[in-house]
Amino acid sequence: MPMHQPRTFFDIPRQRPATPLLDRISSPPDMRHLNQEQLQLLVDELREYLLYSVGQSGGHFGAGLGVVELTIALHYIFNTPDDRLVWDVGHQAYPHKILTGRRDELLSIRQKDGPAAFPRREESEYDTFGVGHSSTSISAALGMALASRMQGKSRKAIAVIGDGAMTAGMAFEALNHATDTGADLLVVLNDNDMSISQNVGGLSNYFARLLSSRTYNSMRDSSKRVLQGAPGLMELARKTEEHFKGMVASPSTLFEELGFNYIGPIDGHDLPLLLETLDNIKELSGPQFLHVVTQKGKGFAPAERDPIGYHAINKLEPEPRVKVAAPAPKALKYSNVFGQWLCDMAEADKDLVGITPAMCEGSDLIAFSKRFPDRYYDVAIAEQHAVTLAAGLACEGAKPVVAIYSTFLQRAYDQLIHDVAIQNLDVLFAIDRAGLVGEDGPTHAGCYDLAYLRCIPNMVIMTPSSEAETRLLLSTGYQHTGPAAVRYPRGAGTGSEPAPDLETVEIGKSVCRREGKSVALLAFGNMLKPALVAAESLNATVIDMRFVKPLDTDCVLNLAQTHDLMVTLEDHALMGGAGSAVLECLQTHQVQTPVYLIGIPDAFIEHGKPAELHRSLGMDADSIIKRVRQRLKQIDKTAPLDTPATPLSAG
Repeated sequence: MPMHQPRTFFDIPRQRPATPLLDRISSPPDMRHLNQEQLQLLVDELREYLLYSVGQSGGHFGAGLGVVELTIALHYIFNTPDDRLVWDVGHQAYPHKILTGRRDELLSIRQKDGPAAFPRREESEYDTFGVGHSSTSISAALGMALASRMQGKSRKAIAVIGDGAMTAGMAFEALNHATDTGADLLVVLNDNDMSISQNVGGLSNYFARLLSSRTYNSMRDSSKRVLQGAPGLMELARKTEEHFKGMVASPSTLFEELGFNYIGPIDGHDLPLLLETLDNIKELSGPQFLHVVTQKGKGFAPAERDPIGYHAINKLEPEPRVKVAAPAPKALKYSNVFGQWLCDMAEADKDLVGITPAMCEGSDLIAFSKRFPDRYYDVAIAEQHAVTLAAGLACEGAKPVVAIYSTFLQRAYDQLIHDVAIQNLDVLFAIDRAGLVGEDGPTHAGCYDLAYLRCIPNMVIMTPSSEAETRLLLSTGYQHTGPAAVRYPRGAGTGSEPAPDLETVEIGKSVCRREGKSVALLAFGNMLKPALVAAESLNATVIDMRFVKPLDTDCVLNLAQTHDLMVTLEDHALMGGAGSAVLECLQTHQVQTPVYLIGIPDAFIEHGKPAELHRSLGMDADSIIKRVRQRLKQIDKTAPLDTPATPLSAG
């Protein structure tokens, strides 16, 4: 490895090579031949390419810009992929993907058959752990470090975790266990919001180099050996070191008490300092903790000013050469409907409390947080705490509403059962991003909530089919005594305008949206729209089921008596979903009418636009027409209940 140059080296104006350095990098070993001046040029090129590529494809943006120097330094100092590098969440992994052989493919990231938005083991040997949910990196990297020790291998394990992800309990559970094992683990805290410390400057950088140096750590270990026979002096030395570190880097006390050797905070955009510090740390054994401070959106002024708005962006379209008429106002998204309803209900009921696990913007709680700050709680990335906090509030007469994504509610399943449902507490779950969410892929798809909620006693589960229905069912769930859930998809719906009032509907009652013959389409949630289109060609009856639990048993049994075929439609896994509920109902009442289940098969569905995914799975209107007609040809009225349908494609 080249010797590190003095830091003043980077003050020299950099001459760009005729051929971009990035074009020569197909993997990290190619990068390790570069000198420090070339590495700094590579920083500039990588940041520019990230700006260009994400502008072409859309995707996560700000976090990647902030870790360009860190990504280069980690791959330069450590022998990846043999050394295991684990990224938390993966929002910041775009530079990592570029440097590990996926530069050209990044132009199609998040698109069907293109690279995933997050690291995936199937995609590259450099993606050591598949991620999507936050706060998993330390646990995973620790497992890798322990496995290496069992196998007698000397490879390093590095976890890169953001300050937001560090708020989750799982991260601290892993930190606590890591020190108990004594594993050779490096945790890199990417602090891009200065939420832990702003103590970044010459003095702290100096002490970071000192505390990571071989000389200091050799003296530290030697002193421990000398003092082992004198417990009193050993304790005095430990406290002296702790207080010394506390003077220059206040977060050190927490991580040192957990048993980590804390280093930092240092400037995450100072490449020479990163290289020197990581080179020193690489030689240390046991749990190490490096705190780096970065700027989200670094190098792109709008993202630096608005890191939340530029967390992710859509594809940037060129300005039209000819002036066109102003576009029509965008349709309300389901999350907007929820946000408006929450404010309106809070005006009507002083007991309402809004809770979110770090999804204020995504769940559209911004207006509520400003208008009702005393009744708004963002608990950070702590889904388990969010649910039990709601349970505690409900015990004292408050009316909590937990705004949470479907895929994130999975993390609080134990609390949902034990702390809310068993006690039959008044907690409303507003479950966003239900069904296939599209470009973010299987880690963010809300395909399992109906199954894991339906089996819990005391739960009421609602699936609104439109914006107007969403508001109605939110009010219904809120007024219900006991736990209730309203699950709705990402994005906009049918364009139906919600009424401004707070009306409710009868629990467990469906609505007939179209009367037909022979075929009955039982639509749950957003599947009503394709069902109505398909029904015109099939002359089918269409029922907006509204409730998965309690199911409208009377409606189901009546349809079974008056139709030759019942078809359930749901944007959810077929196994254990709404269609299963219909089959259970018929089985309980010993009814033999054929039932055809259409939904998501028993497979993880890859990323792509929701419309094309639904089409590939046979869930769009045209596919429903074809599949129902095929099934009608096969019907034998004396046959037993059908099993779930095989989709046209698994995506």
